[in-house]
Amino acid sequence: MGKLLVAFVVLSAVFSCGKNDDGPPPAPEAVLLVFPEQNSECTTGAVINENQTQVTFSWQASANTDEYILTVINLETNSPQAIRTRNTSASVAIEKGTPFSWSVVSTNSNSTETATSENWLFYNAGAQTNYAPFPAQILAPKSGSTVFMDQDGQVVLQWSGADVEEDIETFEVYFSATNPPEEVVQTLDNTTSSLSVSVSSGNTYYWRVVTIDALGNTSDSGVFDFKVY
Repeated sequence: MGKLLVAFVVLSAVFSCGKNDDGPPPAPEAVLLVFPEQNSECTTGAVINENQTQVTFSWQASANTDEYILTVINLETNSPQAIRTRNTSASVAIEKGTPFSWSVVSTNSNSTETATSENWLFYNAGAQTNYAPFPAQILAPKSGSTVFMDQDGQVVLQWSGADVEEDIETFEVYFSATNPPEEVVQTLDNTTSSLSVSVSSGNTYYWRVVTIDALGNTSDSGVFDFKVY
């Protein structure tokens, strides 16, 4: 009788642990963006007035997700608009003839984790027949970050450039220990998107990239800063 009782207790403990040990809920997965397309001109918006159109953003559904957060950023003003939705599309009123970036965050009410899509750029169509390049997207160092210089006392600046007409000619890199950086330290052709700069430990540096296309149109990334450890 004693052996049976012990066996019953052991089996009960095993099954009890099994029922309560389901593990964390699955994390949501990142969506695949659909429209507006990357580095494109969006011409399908519904006209609201002479300055704005309403554009419908769409993406594919992602696994383990019950809500999406669409963020659309005006790249001229860096002003974001964010919309929460359970659908795979949402309409946003945005300015004509203006560059934007957009991305989607996947969330799940049963999980603390989120997943972020790629970040796509596009121009909302306006009256112009050609467009300035998209402002360069700063990849590294991230603004406000602290970085280590290499053994030669240098840090690598990295960015990416894009243009609707694909006619970027040069990048002008401004870099200094004063804000705003006003000196062009190097002008690079459109095949180069990184530059090593000399730095000193304990200093904060500021930099920006101006993109120039074949017609002389320009765009400015805005000023980014980093501190050297």
